[in-house]
Amino acid sequence: MNTPPPTRKAGFDPFRITRPDPILLKHYVIVSLLSGPLFPIVFLPLWFKYKTMEYHFDEDGVSMRWGALFRREIHLTYRRIQDIHLTRGVIQRKLGLANVELQTASGSATPEMTIEGVLAAEQLRDFLYTQMRGAQDDDESIEEATPESTGEDEALALLREIRDLLQEAAGSGEGS
Repeated sequence: MNTPPPTRKAGFDPFRITRPDPILLKHYVIVSLLSGPLFPIVFLPLWFKYKTMEYHFDEDGVSMRWGALFRREIHLTYRRIQDIHLTRGVIQRKLGLANVELQTASGSATPEMTIEGVLAAEQLRDFLYTQMRGAQDDDESIEEATPESTGEDEALALLREIRDLLQEAAGSGEGS
């Protein structure tokens, strides 16, 4: 059983988020109704997405999957996350919803993952920032302790020594 990490705030537990809030379905209905006669064409894919969307937060990262005919799954580790954005449309603001967009260094202009249907979006964003920074701090401490980092220092010292020898040789060659 997972023990709560110290980054969890009282009253908000991202590890319990497994499905979008039912208000997201209401948002999908409103957006589909705004499409007028195209309502069924717009609503059906959104309904299937809502019914199949699942989230999983763990100590290493966040996973999301959805889809009935074409199943999509995304798993992002906290150390891969580069930036987090909250976006809210007019209807989303009225319903208290927001999209939490996670971007990586993939070079794409679109977010790698968009978490929809979460009412506590600000708390989720803060949690993800905390986890992201914690993962980066862990990476830095691991890098400092690895033997490769001392090998780089030795290589740098060797390159400096070679540079100094070349400068001495060039200086002694000019005087002859």
